[in-house]
Amino acid sequence: MSSYHDEENRKDIARLRELQKELPLFLGEFFRARGDYTSAKTRLGYGYDLRLFFGFLTTETREFGGIKPSDFSLKDLSRIKAIHIEEFMEYLSYYIKHEEGNEYAVQNHQSGKSRKLSAVRSMFAYYYRKEKIAANPAELVQTPPIKERAKIYLDINEIAGLLDEAEKGNNLTKKQQDYHKSTNMRDLAILTLLAGTGIRVSECVGLNLNDINLDDASFRVIRKGGDEALLFFGPETQLSLHNYITLREQIAPIEGHEQALFLSMQRRRITDRAVQNLVKKYSKTVSGFKNISPHKLRTSFGTHMYRQTGDIYLVADLLGHKDVNTTRKHYADTHRDRGRRAVNELRLRDE
Repeated sequence: MSSYHDEENRKDIARLRELQKELPLFLGEFFRARGDYTSAKTRLGYGYDLRLFFGFLTTETREFGGIKPSDFSLKDLSRIKAIHIEEFMEYLSYYIKHEEGNEYAVQNHQSGKSRKLSAVRSMFAYYYRKEKIAANPAELVQTPPIKERAKIYLDINEIAGLLDEAEKGNNLTKKQQDYHKSTNMRDLAILTLLAGTGIRVSECVGLNLNDINLDDASFRVIRKGGDEALLFFGPETQLSLHNYITLREQIAPIEGHEQALFLSMQRRRITDRAVQNLVKKYSKTVSGFKNISPHKLRTSFGTHMYRQTGDIYLVADLLGHKDVNTTRKHYADTHRDRGRRAVNELRLRDE
């Protein structure tokens, strides 16, 4: 199992090293300092956001116009004011991106702006703490308010309909039904695993054959951040995995994908995008007004487990949340529902 995640990690490290050629030289220290407690994917995300920030400064502001991002110095960094960061936040609302000879408009909502501000803040905080700049202007910039969105999840009947559709494909188009004959066992196994355990799509695609223990109804998974966990699945997931693995053992994967549990039609390890697409394909036939993704199946699992057990710490552990406050934030509505029911059942006087 580790080989897949190690390979993905190596790819992210290579991408970050290539990206750093476009960034100020001094940022190498910033990325190295985060190597022990952030994943390569997280650092790569910071790199993309900081490339956008320095690109904005050097093309959209008078003070830094004409400086190449890669030539930006710590002295230049110390000249950045809060107003420049605020202008950057406004710029993120709408800008034109040029890529491979094409251009297209990009719009960031509040959550996207907040994430990019987090990268800028982290950079300034690091160099201020190291006393390499005299002030931290990012501290003066307010975080964009993020509107609360209604939590979308599937109820039990919708999940049952989703699994029935994956198994039978009655409501698929004629073209989809042709493919369905070859993928229904795989798709059903993926959907029951996602809905029945709440694992992330990246954790699902990273599974190997030897990570599954059908006799014990358990499996190993590499969590976000690289930690290994032992999780369990119920009888329905156990049966769908058994049926798929029986079929999977008859398939000869291409070189380098021999251990992968879930294979594409090309006999390669299935990708995150392919899983997202198959979830969308089946969910449209059972819940057209809900935009269902693998993450929504994870949310559905967490919601139903919390309602069933009332144990926020258990749900946090099953979902792989290191901080229970993360779980509590996502399932606050469910938490309030339990509180409302408890108060309604309270009797202050005998009737």
